[in-house]
Amino acid sequence: MSEQVRRNRSSRPQRRYFARPRECQFCSDKSIKIDYKQIEVLRRYIMEDGKIRPRRQTGACAKHQRELARAIKRSRHIALLPFVGEVLR
Repeated sequence: MSEQVRRNRSSRPQRRYFARPRECQFCSDKSIKIDYKQIEVLRRYIMEDGKIRPRRQTGACAKHQRELARAIKRSRHIALLPFVGEVLR
């Protein structure tokens, strides 16, 4: 009986999670502009600890991801966005 259970388990393929590719929000909606002064827009592309989110999380194309990173870095430089998240106690 244990052999039959093993056989059933091995014959059934394991389901894995595959994230479907997301469309670039900036390519689909041309009215959205990436600007270093738009903090509300840029804040969505930063993690809680201050890191820039990768493309696989944001769904942005390579061109717009580079523009996002550039805008985030500019806004950090003039202190509109923090370099790090909350300070650990």
